[in-house]
Amino acid sequence: MRQLFIILFFSLFIISCSKNPESYIDHIDGYWEIESVTLSNGSKKEYTVNQTIDYISINDSLKGFRKKMNPRFDGKYETSKDAESLHIKIENDSLNLYYFTKYANWKETVLMANENQLKIVNQNNNVYLYKRFTPIIGE
Repeated sequence: MRQLFIILFFSLFIISCSKNPESYIDHIDGYWEIESVTLSNGSKKEYTVNQTIDYISINDSLKGFRKKMNPRFDGKYETSKDAESLHIKIENDSLNLYYFTKYANWKETVLMANENQLKIVNQNNNVYLYKRFTPIIGE
């Protein structure tokens, strides 16, 4: 009986700790800057300063866009009119981002998303770790 209780306890613990990709959706929207990239060969590149950041906008129908933005010291942003359309889908217990431009289509998978960090793997198995962007306001 004790062994059954232990097995049941650990099973419930594992299930309760499993990741729910649907919960990531609420955290994706916003301004993100790359903190690091871990390439598929295991090498890692740290980013201490970013000249551009990514702005991701998602609507209620799980569609939106991603744009490159250049933050300015006055808290505003410069950007081009170029944007990558995206659609979010939950597939096989994963949250996938499908991007569309007139030149290419590709998929990325969200590994983790919370209020402060976003972790994505692309089709080349490169893992991007983003941190929430905080604007620098000049005096």
